[in-house]
Amino acid sequence: MWKSRPEDKPISPNAVQPAFTPPPTTHSTVALKESPKSSDPFRADVAHIGKSVLIKGELSGSEDLYLDGEVEGSIDLCEHSLVIGPNGRIRASIAARELVLHGRVEGNVHATERVELKKSSTLMGDVSTQRIVIEDGAFFKGAIDIPKEPKNEVRKAAASAPAHVSTPAAVSLAPQGSFLEQK
Repeated sequence: MWKSRPEDKPISPNAVQPAFTPPPTTHSTVALKESPKSSDPFRADVAHIGKSVLIKGELSGSEDLYLDGEVEGSIDLCEHSLVIGPNGRIRASIAARELVLHGRVEGNVHATERVELKKSSTLMGDVSTQRIVIEDGAFFKGAIDIPKEPKNEVRKAAASAPAHVSTPAAVSLAPQGSFLEQK
């Protein structure tokens, strides 16, 4: 009537069974994604300071930073990016490779590569950077200094610039010297 199957054999007292044996799978194995290296241009290692944090003093680091809290003093992230969130309230001098501002800064900014002021931002202080983007609606009060680029980069920029730019007839242009001319 009933036939015994091989897996129904009685277990001998000396045999040890594993606690859990995973069932066989027919799916292909999933390769784990390797975390980004620190030399990658888009790094995953970004520190985050929340909106309830208040820092008084010097803030420095060796990774990119998202800052949504308050800082009074100085911020030094010379080789890294700084993003100041919409709740960020900064009363400090800032040194970073790149700054993206959504919140409020009172102090001077030195960014070696670029500064981007979003429409919700307020910046009261001087800016020194190679490139700057100011969105419509952003508030900026201060001076902008764009340091002279190395000569080989100036030649590349001049070669890619249009030879002639037309202007509306209502605009009067005073004669100016070129930045490329030797003084």
